[in-house]
Amino acid sequence: MTQRVDLSTVMDRLAIDDLVTGYAVAVDDGDWGAFGALFTDDGRADYRSAGGAEGPAAEIAEWLANTLTDVPVRQHLIANRRVDIEDLGGYPGDRAELRADYVSPMRLAAGTDLVTGGRYHFTLVRTGAGWRVSAVVVEERWRRGPA
Repeated sequence: MTQRVDLSTVMDRLAIDDLVTGYAVAVDDGDWGAFGALFTDDGRADYRSAGGAEGPAAEIAEWLANTLTDVPVRQHLIANRRVDIEDLGGYPGDRAELRADYVSPMRLAAGTDLVTGGRYHFTLVRTGAGWRVSAVVVEERWRRGPA
């Protein structure tokens, strides 16, 4: 591999990291316009394992906006990011998979705390506007607090 290819891969990883961080910030801040901008036009999100919905990103943004009105304080952390960028014979392609663990502490409107944890599975594609989410699946693995 040449230094140019290595630099390209590093730049892709940084852009993907920024995208995933943007996802967490958009959800935590309730910025549904920013949330939608992270996805491809046909992007989808699946929150069924957490008792939620699955569908096009715009519909999921609306569902989250309605659901999270009872959760005024949100802060979820995404860690242990494992990125697999498509390899085109030593050159990075335009598709990537990212698995990352999350912990999501929340304060409910009633004043009680809820903490969940699990894993995200992101499918990412490079577009003319940069890396975007074509699909995300939330795999909730545990929950502490009210149902």
